[in-house]
Order: sequence, then C-alpha cells, then structure tokens
Amino acid sequence: MAMMMKAAVFVEPGRIEIDDKPVPEIGPNDALMRVTTTTICGTDIHILKGEYPVAKGLTIGHEPVGVIEKLGANVQGYQEGQRVIAGAICPSFTSYACQDGCSSQDGGSHAHGYKPMGGWRFGNTLDGAQAEYLLVPDAQANLSPVPDGLTDEQVLMCPDIMSTGFAGAEAANIRIGDTVAIFAQGPIGLCATAGAKLRGASRIIVVDGIDERLAIARQMGADITLDFRKVDVVSEILKLTNGRGVDASIEALGLQSTFEAALRVLKPGGTLSSLGVYSSDLSIPLDAFCAGLGDHKIITSLCPGGKERMRRLMDVIASGRVDLGPMVTHRYKLENITEAYDLFSHQRDGVLKVAIQAS
Repeated sequence: MAMMMKAAVFVEPGRIEIDDKPVPEIGPNDALMRVTTTTICGTDIHILKGEYPVAKGLTIGHEPVGVIEKLGANVQGYQEGQRVIAGAICPSFTSYACQDGCSSQDGGSHAHGYKPMGGWRFGNTLDGAQAEYLLVPDAQANLSPVPDGLTDEQVLMCPDIMSTGFAGAEAANIRIGDTVAIFAQGPIGLCATAGAKLRGASRIIVVDGIDERLAIARQMGADITLDFRKVDVVSEILKLTNGRGVDASIEALGLQSTFEAALRVLKPGGTLSSLGVYSSDLSIPLDAFCAGLGDHKIITSLCPGGKERMRRLMDVIASGRVDLGPMVTHRYKLENITEAYDLFSHQRDGVLKVAIQAS
C-alpha cells in the first residue's frame, strides 16, 4: 500500500484545501524531496481565484526547500539526506528550447521543443511543493545543494521570487550609473530592487501604496520611494529625471495601470522589463509608445531555473550582498496552510511572504 502524505490541493476556484495523497513514486531521472519549508506565491493566488487554470486535484506550490529522501537510479553527484532546493522552474535542459538558451519555455521532446512557460512544472503540470514530499523531475539538472550555514528561510526566496526579481533587473540591461523605476514592491518587486542595486543602478525609484513595503524597499536599496496614493508618480519621476525619463523601468505587478506608468516614465531608447502576471489584455498608449518609433525595448521574463541559477543566488545570500530575511513576515504549519492562503490572498497584517513549515 502506498505511503500517504499531506498536500495542499486545488479543488475548484476559491478552494485550495489540505488532503491526503500518495507519496510520489519516482523514476530513474527523478528525486524525492522531503519538503521542510515552502511558501505561497502570488501566482498561487491566481490559481486559487481561477484566473490561471490548473487541473482539479493538483498539488499547488513551486518554491521547495528540503532534504533528498530518495534518488532515482540515474541521478549522480547527490546523497540522500542532503539539504537542497529546486528552482520553481525545473526544465529538462535537454530540449531544443533549453539548448537554444530559453530553458524556461521548455516544451520537452516534441519536434520544435518550445512550450510557453513549459519549464514551470511544479504546481502547474506536475504536483507541487506545498506537500510533505515532492517529486523533482530531471533531478540532476534541478537539485541545488544548500551551502552549510544557510537556513531554510534564507534560501526560501531563491527558487522563485529572487530568481524572478533578479531576472527583471538583468533583462532591463541595467548599467552602472543608471536611474531605474520599479513599479510595485511586493516580494518580486523588492527582489527587483535588490537586483537593480547589485547591477549598479545609481538611483532606484520605487512605487507602492503600502508604507511597510516602501520601508523594506529602502532596506533593499531604493533611493526614492513614491506612494501612488499621495503623488502622481509619472509626473514626479519625470520631474526627478529632469524630463529625460528613466534608463529602465520594471513592472512587477501585472496591471494595465502599472505597465502604462512604466512605459510613460521611460526615456527614448530605454527598456521596460515586465515581470507581472497579467490576467487581461493590455493596451499600449500611443503617445507613450512614440507611435512605435521610440527605440523602446519591452522585455518579458519568466523565472530562470536550474541548479546553476540556484547556486548563484544562494552564493549572493551567503556573501551577505543581499538579506531577504525581512520578507518572511508570517509562519504557518503545512496543516494550517488554508489560513495562510486566506491571510496572503487578502494581504492582511503587512504580509509579504509566509513560510510554510513541515509539521
């Protein structure tokens, strides 16, 4: 008889509940991870609300920290009992898309090898991380050992929001001395702020409407914080740049209003790096788009995954260059995850990230 485990399961829009499921059976290229800490992502809230469709009965979550419980026969270079993370995006690294440098869009072994967001498997096309155990596919490419001395909470941001936020700063092509505007300071926006500082931006302007987030943004490297409730942020940013506009803007929420503001503050020739998950059509304002003649770049990014990406991010944490500890504002046991979802989805009590700990 199969061993059973607790898992957070998508039942229907509006309902994610704890249920009993069999512990996954692994294949030769997989690993079984015993999850010690995970968290809830804004994308999970899109799933909860029915805005992003997944199969009923799927285990949700894509941010695992844990210990290797069992290794498939083909997986080399790891030991059972080793502390590891796996990226939220866990590509095969064998497809055409991966070998073309586009691993997050991994479509597997079919003819052309591309599938939009195909590298995102946990809690999307495979059972995810909000459970006692997790099957990690293509484990040799995706498991990354946690350096000694780093706690679960210190590396909890690496699988997704740190990788995503940093990708936003990387895609924005930030150069030393740039001025950057970042719209929304939720977890991903805060990581984009930290990434912009690491990339050498000399002036980082951030926008949000929650005082606590603006305060943490300053800890992450923001030089100027703007509250959209109190100021017209587009005119304020243009004033701060003497009408020139910013070198790069990063959109970290996924709304028409933030996307449009990010475009309106951008200098001709600048880059708009879009990280938000949009849930309706976008329209591009003609004047801000300079009729299509402004030499603007609009770049979208999906969280890069894989063990080398995770190694680099954990090295940034271990070096002390960035401390993402302040982002964990609440802690819950796995069996109480529905309460954590309620808190997180309603953004109560200054919540940023919730650590979900194994029972």
